[in-house]
Amino acid sequence: MPTLFEPFTIKNLTLRNRVVMPPMCQYSVTAKDGKPNDWHFVHYTSRAVGGAGLIIIEMTDVEPDGRLTDYDLGLWSDDQVPAFRRVIDACHAYGSKVAIQIGHAGRKAEDAPTPVAPSPIRFSDRYKAPRQLTTEEVRNMVAKFEAAFRRALEAGVDAIEIHGAHGYLIHQFHSPLTNRRTDEYGQDRLLFGVEVIKAARRVLPESMPIFMRISAVEYVDGGYGLEQSVEFCRRYREAGVDLFHVSSGGEGPIGSGGVPGAEPGYQVEYAHTIRRALGVPVIAVGKLQDPRLANRVIEEEKADLVAVGRGMLRNPYWANEASLTLGGSPLTPKAYERAYRL
Repeated sequence: MPTLFEPFTIKNLTLRNRVVMPPMCQYSVTAKDGKPNDWHFVHYTSRAVGGAGLIIIEMTDVEPDGRLTDYDLGLWSDDQVPAFRRVIDACHAYGSKVAIQIGHAGRKAEDAPTPVAPSPIRFSDRYKAPRQLTTEEVRNMVAKFEAAFRRALEAGVDAIEIHGAHGYLIHQFHSPLTNRRTDEYGQDRLLFGVEVIKAARRVLPESMPIFMRISAVEYVDGGYGLEQSVEFCRRYREAGVDLFHVSSGGEGPIGSGGVPGAEPGYQVEYAHTIRRALGVPVIAVGKLQDPRLANRVIEEEKADLVAVGRGMLRNPYWANEASLTLGGSPLTPKAYERAYRL
């Protein structure tokens, strides 16, 4: 029976434990240049000191107008690579592996003069009306993703996560609510995501895993549900995804059905269903900051890894404290050893 603090291996990536810091935007790029600064260095490195097995750097965008805000990270230029490498090297020094989430906000790009999207459908009255991408622009967008993947590899990442969740561009393409195109990218709504995955596979070594974050259900009236997401995950797996990071929602205002409970662990069964249906590793996420609950998710083999978001925002040493709670050893470096002596 696996536990939260046993190693996990996928392809050539071995994690010291199954605790994941998920990508969480910091909105802290004060220079608006897409480069991680001292805030990001301390933010990520402290979670490595705190014992996290895997750190996934927040959504990093493939073009300036693909950012949620101008204060977000980006990898649209080679000039941005050294700042990412500094953060990644420091996390490696303290034993954590590092992935980076590559994405594009699409119609949810708040600071873009005119956001772009599969179809010209506004997210809500609070957001700008987007412009529909031409077929050629969609193809060029795939190339922008590919260039960002190449830069991430140069920066030293251990894995790539493609952001296909939470109502951002790839999600917008595969959702029938937001993709009403008549060209090839509308006739096959999964085509854009498939092409992005294949672009990652072209760039990355075969030994490096590709993760994909998906929203398993939309909670929107007329949106897709778990049965449909299992099928599009099947297609994405065939294109080259090695692991799915399973979340939910984000493509519109909550519909009449609402979010079912939103109690601790409310998204775990989505991850479990995809894991069981496709035989693919998954990360579960969603109010899993109780170490006993997180451990039980692993023990019951409902997921292979557990992501702890808000818990790690509150406590950079969450993994270390969870290990102690579960009867394990401290995970922090030698400098802190005396904190645990009787």
